[in-house]
Amino acid sequence: MSDGLRRGRPFGPYSRRRFLAGGAAAGGTVALLGGLGALPGTGPAGSPRTVPAGDVLSVSDPPVTVRPGDPRYPDAVVGTNRRFTGTPDAVRLVTTAEQTRAAVQEAVSAGRGLAVRSGGHCYEDFVTHDGVRLVVDMSRMNAAGYDPRHRAFFVEPGARLGDVYRALYLGWGVTLPGGTCPTVGAGGHIVGGGYGALSRLHGLTVDHLYGVEAVVVDASGTARLVRATRDDSGPERELLWAHTGAGGGSLGVVTRYLLRSPGARGADPERLLPRPPSNLLVCTVTWPWEHMTERSFCALLRNYGRWCERNSAADSPYASLFSQLKPTHWSAGSFSMSTQIDAGLPDAAALLDAFLADVTDGVGVPCRVDDRREIPWLHATTSWPGFTAPDTTTRFKAKSAYMRKGFPESQLRAFHRHLTRDDFEGPMSLVMISTYGGRINTVRPADTAVPQRDSVLKLHYVSFWHDAAADARHLAWIREFYQDVYAASGGVPAPGEVTDGCFVNYADADLGSARWNASGVPWHELYFRGNYRRLQGAKAQWDPNDVFHHAQSIRLPDHRP
Repeated sequence: MSDGLRRGRPFGPYSRRRFLAGGAAAGGTVALLGGLGALPGTGPAGSPRTVPAGDVLSVSDPPVTVRPGDPRYPDAVVGTNRRFTGTPDAVRLVTTAEQTRAAVQEAVSAGRGLAVRSGGHCYEDFVTHDGVRLVVDMSRMNAAGYDPRHRAFFVEPGARLGDVYRALYLGWGVTLPGGTCPTVGAGGHIVGGGYGALSRLHGLTVDHLYGVEAVVVDASGTARLVRATRDDSGPERELLWAHTGAGGGSLGVVTRYLLRSPGARGADPERLLPRPPSNLLVCTVTWPWEHMTERSFCALLRNYGRWCERNSAADSPYASLFSQLKPTHWSAGSFSMSTQIDAGLPDAAALLDAFLADVTDGVGVPCRVDDRREIPWLHATTSWPGFTAPDTTTRFKAKSAYMRKGFPESQLRAFHRHLTRDDFEGPMSLVMISTYGGRINTVRPADTAVPQRDSVLKLHYVSFWHDAAADARHLAWIREFYQDVYAASGGVPAPGEVTDGCFVNYADADLGSARWNASGVPWHELYFRGNYRRLQGAKAQWDPNDVFHHAQSIRLPDHRP
């Protein structure tokens, strides 16, 4: 047992009955989704933050190890992006923090390359490259609920966002301002600085991150389970800060997120995280490509960008309005825009009408209203097709951009040029252009690892396809499209007056290639800007042997990018 574990305050093993009774006796309620989660107790003030080995639930399912030849292996070695299939020696499906620590220690002691998967939505080969010999799969650690010991909500990394929203809302009427894809795992989503349809109103997920429990590996090669919270100082505070946007696979393995909004007071869990609107007014409109000229298309995107410039302050009456304009390649025949706004606002319908009028002003191509109705928030968040989508489990390539202003004319023309190319057919190829800003922009760039805190638009370029034989064609299209849009800044949205880099959760390995990034701005500056040096300091403290690494993981300070 490590020295840290010896000094920690043990609480002893919990039976399931003792655990649930203890939660009730403490004046709180624990909701568990998908199994039992470890709920460690807090140590005395000033005690080491290493979680004692006995400070976990003793009742749990054993880990499952899947190796080549096992009929489950083909499913265990792929994620959502079927472009990448791993060949690890084993996949370890864990159910507790201690099992996670043991798996990490096994890999480190054997000198085996290690990677971690929660929801399987990694955009690149960070979990599947040849150097990975053991995958620690967190999908069975999927609990979400309230922990009265920490006066915070907990979410395990394998919990899918739709299930997290359901558990927090039905149990306590609260939520996280997270992503709109209900199948995404919380593990990678939160640590990358997740955003979603409520972020203009309530900020990013990491703006509500109170603490993390994680497995880290020290300089001696010893895997330890540690806890870092907002109340800590020194190295623990830096570990927490690094988890507010650094992306996954750089510092350790998160086994549990603790969530409580800054400034939340008291012990009433219903006041510790944001409360979503009870009902939403939703709307989807569609434009046919056959009538859309370059002039009309550019007018539409220009209007949308200008609206976001004018209406992205935190105190805007439109703070609860979230919209995605989704121009697809012309081969789809049409493209749409989906919007939601708090239906409880006295003038919600009028605000939505004014937004639609501003966006369509002067376009000259009528839109068709496909869906306009008032629906309950949870249904809209987990089921309404305007923003949610089934898990595609197909092949894809994606890119991203933050924008501080609306679109320059050169970008508008580039959008039209590539979305109407007749040498490419991609009905599932599109750009999702999301309204941004609001409460997100009230946080200082250095307060979290996410530095983009004055943007008004966020862009997600993505091309989906099924056939491996079409890889080269789709990759060429999206790369050429992206390079053309940002030709003035070296083919990428370099930080500047109009653009402000890229989103780490939409990982794009091309950013590290001089062929596709001629800006002179390295990939880590596009993601993290000046925050990268501080992230390197946290890396040196918490992963000094670079156990956790991939093509875009945080580098140690003495290593080249």
